[in-house]
Amino acid sequence: MPTSPTRAYLILHGWQNHRPTPHWQHHLTTDLRAPGHEVHHPQLPDPDTPDLDTWLAELTRHLGELKADDRTVICHSLACVLWLHALHRDLVTVQPDRVLLVAPPAPEILARYPEVSAFAPPPLAPERLHRTRLVASAGDPYCPGGAAKVYGEPLRIRTDVLPASEAHLDLPAGYGSWPSMLEWCLDPAEEHTFVPR
Repeated sequence: MPTSPTRAYLILHGWQNHRPTPHWQHHLTTDLRAPGHEVHHPQLPDPDTPDLDTWLAELTRHLGELKADDRTVICHSLACVLWLHALHRDLVTVQPDRVLLVAPPAPEILARYPEVSAFAPPPLAPERLHRTRLVASAGDPYCPGGAAKVYGEPLRIRTDVLPASEAHLDLPAGYGSWPSMLEWCLDPAEEHTFVPR
């Protein structure tokens, strides 16, 4: 009789991401599945011209399919504000044990692009962010005001700020395998510090 996976992970990509194999999310999916963890890393529909309602439906579907009791949600870029919309609309009926927001884009950046302007973050009370953490770089071109100031402080969530050279924590910034991310997933201790790849 097969055993249940120890932990479950939902890994959500951002705008224009077609889940390339060199990306840290692909590496993370492979590394977490190797010891038998349950990992959902879906290709969200139309990543170049995403629809907010469609992506929300996919998020809630995949979150509902997680079988393990210990659930972690990891969002990169546009998926971070997708998660905020899911909370705002009360679509998250079972709270995950941990949520990690990675390099969320600033509202003014989203407003510049018609393809993603509907994703502009909704108003959200800090208490809605159950066990949420944020990691971003000081030099993210998609969040020029700094993720700590734009998201971390108003939402009162712990924020790890990496050096400016790490940019958007994506493939152009060199983010293939990211050992520090894998370590946090396997042992999400409060004292864990994210470091560059």
